[in-house]
Amino acid sequence: MQKHLTRLVVALAAALAVLLPGAPAFAHNALAEATPAKGATVKKAPTSVRLKFLQKLNPDYTTISVTGDAKVETSDPEVEGATGSVTFDALPNGVYTVAYRVVSKDGHTVQGSYKFTVADPSPPSSAPAPAPDESLVAVPPSSAAAAAQPTANLTSASQAEDEPGNPGLIVTIVVVVLAVLGLGGFLLARRRRTT
Repeated sequence: MQKHLTRLVVALAAALAVLLPGAPAFAHNALAEATPAKGATVKKAPTSVRLKFLQKLNPDYTTISVTGDAKVETSDPEVEGATGSVTFDALPNGVYTVAYRVVSKDGHTVQGSYKFTVADPSPPSSAPAPAPDESLVAVPPSSAAAAAQPTANLTSASQAEDEPGNPGLIVTIVVVVLAVLGLGGFLLARRRRTT
């Protein structure tokens, strides 16, 4: 009878050992929760990633990065117990990858990655261009040239007034005066001859 009872206790102990999960103290660290979650599509652009693990993290050996089309500039990881987080500027729409590397209490390195998508229906739009100031109306080039032309003509005229007489005009006047004087002298001499 005692033999049967011993065998029964041993069988129950073996069954319990197989059915009960191992104690957490013997398990390696693992990611338990993430925000944004693995494979999630978020409607509001996040400004941080928060990762919670099964065991406390060593701040000196905790790395968290976020990448999209280009690497996202993140803060240094902030560690509080079993949670690590990084912050960054609001992400534009697109697919992002979170990569992490941590060390568990037993010194075992745990690393992994997952993706999430940002699909913000109202992404920040660029500021509208300011309306042109109506008091500063641009003058078309042809009008500007036409407007500048009278000024140029006035400048030429004023320069002409300031300069001494035109040499070509003076020569013409001298030639005409000499011709008149010469003709007059010729006529006067002829009259004298005839008288």
